[in-house]
Amino acid sequence: MRTIEWKADKIRIIDQTRLPGSLVFRDIGDLKTLWESVRMMRVRGAPALGIAAALGMYLGIRNCPEGDWENFLRALDKTAGYIKSSRPTARDLFYGIERILNSTGRGKRRQVDAAKKAVLKEAEKMILEDARSCRRIGSYGKGLLKTGASVLTICNAGSLATVDYGTALGVVYAACSAGKKIKVFACETRPLLQGSRLTCWELIRAGVDVTLIADNTAASLMSAGKVDCVITGADRIALNGDTANKIGTLNLALLCRHHRIPFYVAAPKKTFDFKIRDGRGINIEMRGSDEVSNILFKRETAPRSCKVLNPAFDVTGCELISAIITDHGVIRPPYSRNIRRILGRMDES
Repeated sequence: MRTIEWKADKIRIIDQTRLPGSLVFRDIGDLKTLWESVRMMRVRGAPALGIAAALGMYLGIRNCPEGDWENFLRALDKTAGYIKSSRPTARDLFYGIERILNSTGRGKRRQVDAAKKAVLKEAEKMILEDARSCRRIGSYGKGLLKTGASVLTICNAGSLATVDYGTALGVVYAACSAGKKIKVFACETRPLLQGSRLTCWELIRAGVDVTLIADNTAASLMSAGKVDCVITGADRIALNGDTANKIGTLNLALLCRHHRIPFYVAAPKKTFDFKIRDGRGINIEMRGSDEVSNILFKRETAPRSCKVLNPAFDVTGCELISAIITDHGVIRPPYSRNIRRILGRMDES
């Protein structure tokens, strides 16, 4: 079951705002609906956003008239800018746009129809690559987990955040497939509850032992010796290893440092931003106050006049990260040297 795919000339997604109550597939045939679906997190998770961006680029240019190359290029740039405005932190979203722009051979005039086909072909290629990439992450990461290990995670970095397997949860799935009988503690992940709604939903479907906890239970669990490691996903990783992920991730990293528990980040190469030296260069998305002052937009939990601060992400410093599990291998400190050594250049596969 794929989180996102190209089907019947439309983008088909699992509408994640409907989970866990209903498994609903939504077909998207226009760019505005795609933008809204990204912004409202009907489709979410860094790798899945990369695919959404790439397919969205095709939606934005597929009706361009034949024979007008300059108009096609303007439509490409306009579409790219529009999609970028949906969610500014996820590196994969920008990577998807860049892949599409490069696929058109925009520096050399060509037939518009051929360029359109190249865009769709590149987006479909990215879908296949993501599925393989996540399985490589799982393969590299499973060796870090001992049999019977208890893993704590935040948000959702599983099949729902990717095409069909996961990054952080991909490590769990791979370890379970190897017979290691992993147990998972899933933080609920306020304010939109991606941990309880999404991570628990997919782990239960996969037959993985999962226990839901309130976010503020993590410290007492670690203190009691019930957590062997933390594994999270990532939305953007700087060249020095500083990592942006769902708000609350930094809390867990600091707790791990205090309790001497390994803290792992799992992400593909495309999540690394080779243009940013450290976390200070990461643009943190700010979201609406109603996400915090209401429970899933349905019930008010704060006075309407109350001021709200709602950053979607925080940045975990590289000094708090034990290792970064990638589709090219496990990277350990010093990250400033080993990221380039293991991943090479961004333009290399």
